[in-house]
Amino acid sequence: MVAVRLVVARCSVRYVGRLESRLDEALRLIMVKADGCVAIHADGGAYKPLNWMNAPNTLVEAEGEWTVSNTKGETLTITLHEILLDTLHHLGDDPGLAKDGVEAHLQELLAAMPHTIEDGLTLIRREHFTAIGPVDLLCRDRNGNTVAVEIKRRGEIDGVEQLARYLEYLDNDSSLPKENGSVRGIFVAQVIKPQAKTLAATRGLSCVEIDYEALRGNKPDELTLF
Repeated sequence: MVAVRLVVARCSVRYVGRLESRLDEALRLIMVKADGCVAIHADGGAYKPLNWMNAPNTLVEAEGEWTVSNTKGETLTITLHEILLDTLHHLGDDPGLAKDGVEAHLQELLAAMPHTIEDGLTLIRREHFTAIGPVDLLCRDRNGNTVAVEIKRRGEIDGVEQLARYLEYLDNDSSLPKENGSVRGIFVAQVIKPQAKTLAATRGLSCVEIDYEALRGNKPDELTLF
């Protein structure tokens, strides 16, 4: 049964890995998901945690201190100065995100014809599971490297952020072949807003706008790559 642990505590945090960072003492929410992912949230900043450690990792609890580490040598040390709440919740099976009819059909069509997104692209898996949600399409490019594809009816900034989070998670999966150590991302939608294109470019993501009706008629030349 899927369980999540929620801890509200006055804590300070130190991360050591690819770089070093520190969170000074403050009241925060610490979330430990069933897969082992640890995320530290403040009361603000929307959905994104202040710091986190993706699974797989090891959590060691000592008196007043948690140490989260992984095989890449990264360490997240949480010093607990005061614990206000420590609860465990069983969430049960999650049915997943329900897409509207057009978006779901777009995913189905593109899964059958991934080469219409990019020449030489082949499907590995549709709805590839991660601890932070399913990647619409997990593909392989002509060089054998892994590509994550996020599909929306309307392409907005939130969709770009969602794909960026998936890529950060997938980069930690050593079983996936990657170019220069990173999984590449492609953001696909019928219409992509200029702000989303700009953000995607800063994140190193490709954008593809598609004509839904043309795709239904199997006319891949209607696709536009940015």
